[in-house]
Amino acid sequence: MHHNVSIHEGITGGCEALRGIRNARVYIRTFGCTYNHGDTRKLIEVLRNQGCVISGSPDGADAIIINSCTVVESTARKVLRTIGAFSDSRLYITGCMPAVEADRILAICTPVFIPPGCIQEAYRLHPVIQKSTPGIVQVAQGCLGDCSYCITRNARGPLVSFPGDEIIGQVRQHIDLGAVEIQLTAQDISAWGYDTGESLPRLLKTISLLEGEFRVRIGMMNPVTLQRIMPDLLQAFEGEKIFQFIHMPIQSGSDAVLKRMRRGYSAADCRALIDTLRERYPDITILTDMIVGFPGESEDDFLQSLELVRNIRPNKVNITRFSKRQGTDMSGVHDFTDYIKKKRSRMMSTCSEEVYHAINASWTGKTVPFIVTEKIREGSVVARTPSYLGVVLQEDLPLGTTGNAILTEERMYYFIGSRV
Repeated sequence: MHHNVSIHEGITGGCEALRGIRNARVYIRTFGCTYNHGDTRKLIEVLRNQGCVISGSPDGADAIIINSCTVVESTARKVLRTIGAFSDSRLYITGCMPAVEADRILAICTPVFIPPGCIQEAYRLHPVIQKSTPGIVQVAQGCLGDCSYCITRNARGPLVSFPGDEIIGQVRQHIDLGAVEIQLTAQDISAWGYDTGESLPRLLKTISLLEGEFRVRIGMMNPVTLQRIMPDLLQAFEGEKIFQFIHMPIQSGSDAVLKRMRRGYSAADCRALIDTLRERYPDITILTDMIVGFPGESEDDFLQSLELVRNIRPNKVNITRFSKRQGTDMSGVHDFTDYIKKKRSRMMSTCSEEVYHAINASWTGKTVPFIVTEKIREGSVVARTPSYLGVVLQEDLPLGTTGNAILTEERMYYFIGSRV
């Protein structure tokens, strides 16, 4: 039996439960995406306002909160193991899992569920931001999509865009606290404002006018919603405050597979979008996601995905082996063996890494502008180029320092550089 818990209620009155955590020592464990980490940061502020102390360890904690993720089965299992380990504690669960897989949690123990919507509501009453690098700002919850395999859509619901002035206010607070990199996050950022009559390019232009030495990295954009805002978005990237960086999950190079996924675009649509971006910004960093071993993915479909990766030359590919999720249209279909999925995943990795090295070779030896965005440890910092390439500089520089560096060597996902 599936217990589907509405985002807004929770099996045991989640909002009331959150208000009831007072003057306690609380340990929080977070799984999943940047968006979930954004929820955790808001949750911490809500709890602090209620007199709680946030503990770095579960030892001696009065309450334990698990911010769950269930996007793929391997992560869901990790979450369930963690729930099992804390089943004797005063336990609360938030994130995506209670809304779509409550039955799996309740088979282990009976914790209290806190729907993510309750965190947003409580946070709006006391919207405090702590100093953090990078600053994470959530712009919306849910999406407009209807993908056949996606459990997040069931968990997070339809698109709800947060108000533009609220977002600008949070960005401004992060800048005032010294954050140099601001990450805007949502399940699909390019859909932001579709439900409220606002638009992402206009939001970015407003953010670009804010004072301060900072840069903005935009999160995941679905090709369908990206297409709608493309001309205006290209213009928004002109501002030096916006990293020329795109995370566009394509998921497959085969139109037959994309159709079964219900993604709403073709592989050619994605190639055209990337061509348009590169025409205007040749150095733009492209990040994409690919699923291998999707039900019914033939050898030829898979080869088309490899071909797409070679063709679009992304700077990074997040590769996911298909994983059946309960409550989705793909939950009952015939699945590939792990052996096939692992083999395809390895082939995709090899193919992607060849692409990275080829791109990186063209950068090595070049001098690039940079801004220091975070400290790694004593004596080294991470800097970013205008197109978000990561450069490790082996010296102590204050956050926000700008300058030029020569890229001396590549380490696949970043470069070692030295200041010129």
